[in-house]
Amino acid sequence: MTDSLVDAFHSALKVVLIVASPVLLIGLAVSLVTSLVQAMTQVQDQTLSLVPRLLAMLVALLVLFGWMLSRIMDFAVEMFSSPT
Repeated sequence: MTDSLVDAFHSALKVVLIVASPVLLIGLAVSLVTSLVQAMTQVQDQTLSLVPRLLAMLVALLVLFGWMLSRIMDFAVEMFSSPT
């Protein structure tokens, strides 16, 4: 019983990391670019860093939503259909 719970938890964490990583990496890349631009122009305003990152992550969510939903649904079907 404990091994199956550990395996299920491991699978769930793996799916979460796979699904969340593209959006987080896009946010990281946009944040690095805006930080470089702010450093070059010496404009230190927090909204200049926040707004592009939020917009990029929102666009990434909209574009990748179908793929993310299919991965989560596949995981749910696998968890509920496997014998205990």
